Amino acid sequence: MFGCLVAGRLVQAAPQQVAEDKFVFDLPDYENINHVVVFMLGTIPFPEGMGGSVYFCYPDQSGMAVWQLLGFVTNEKPSAIFKISGLKSGKGSQHPFGAMNLPQTPTVAQIGISVELLENLAQQTPVASAAVSSVDSFTEAQMTPNPSEAFIPANVVLKWYENFQRRLTQNPLFWKT
Repeated sequence: MFGCLVAGRLVQAAPQQVAEDKFVFDLPDYENINHVVVFMLGTIPFPEGMGGSVYFCYPDQSGMAVWQLLGFVTNEKPSAIFKISGLKSGKGSQHPFGAMNLPQTPTVAQIGISVELLENLAQQTPVASAAVSSVDSFTEAQMTPNPSEAFIPANVVLKWYENFQRRLTQNPLFWKT
């Protein structure tokens, strides 16, 4: 039902089912992971009115599991990218994996998915630093003039290019003279 992807690694498409409605993926060498993609495989949709909360779990200095809510996936939003690089020193939050003594090793973190009602998902607040911007950075950038730089309007460049093409078709060697 779910998949997990870390850049430079093989896709994980077989999570460990730890309860009827809870699944986990192991993330070895998690200290070197910046982003994680969690997605639905498209083979089995969520039941009507259900979705999946996505959690990140890592061991703290004492080896205790620290769970943090990253966000969610649903039939309408079947994939999400989460930034986990800044979470490794944060504090935990409420999670549905508490009673499960999942094995923790110092270099392995986990991604947990808990199938829950959509109403419950809407009331949860993910860790703010886990969200990855979905807006293209070029869209957000504002072009501010710099006195030492000259900007040429696009229509001027287009007119030059059209003239160049016209002259090239009339005389292919015009640019040599």
